[in-house]
Amino acid sequence: MPARHDGGALRGGAPRAVWCAGEYDPRTVSARSVAADLVKEERPAHLVWHPGTGEIVQLLPITRAARLLGDSVGREGRVCAQIMVVGQSRTPFTGSLLTGLDAILPWLDAWDVARRWPAGPPLQSPQSYHALRSRKEWARGGHYGASQVPTLDRPDPGGIDIRRITGPDTPVSIPKPRAPGAPAGARVLPPRRRTPDTVLPPQNEPPSPAPLRPASEPVPVGQSAMSN
Repeated sequence: MPARHDGGALRGGAPRAVWCAGEYDPRTVSARSVAADLVKEERPAHLVWHPGTGEIVQLLPITRAARLLGDSVGREGRVCAQIMVVGQSRTPFTGSLLTGLDAILPWLDAWDVARRWPAGPPLQSPQSYHALRSRKEWARGGHYGASQVPTLDRPDPGGIDIRRITGPDTPVSIPKPRAPGAPAGARVLPPRRRTPDTVLPPQNEPPSPAPLRPASEPVPVGQSAMSN
């Protein structure tokens, strides 16, 4: 399900992945439905992932900017993978199944996204509105919650367990809250090895990665899969 409009060319810098949750009820909403909504709103992510079913829909190639974070900060980094999780910030998605994560993480690894969280674990909602959102930590690259991205003012993905995403050896630091009265920033509506895995949506059980496609090859229209 490729989106027609992206956020433009990337500007360079440390590779990043940003985890978002759009306040969707995973019991009633599919990844394909969320993806269709984001395309209609012209806010496409790179991936939409339903951790309960393992369904993964790619809307944009990772070599172009997505639009979940806005057209400025979302263009920072050699890659800035924006992943919309079908879930809710008040109920962190790491408290349930993470079907399909074993396909997403190697894909990010292939684009040199370091398995670290420079800003520490995202704060739980609604405390996450007061996250520090440090430019210094953002510059290091790695994994972030949307609540840790500079210039944004949003609570997702909530207090997720980062070690369930990037592994038990992930260093854990305590996130710093923003000082009282400090500006929150504008509210924004929301390659060394170029062989990322391709992922197909599950049928009756979680899928295994399909053969890879070159990074330059476009995503076929109507296919729910990961390519570049």
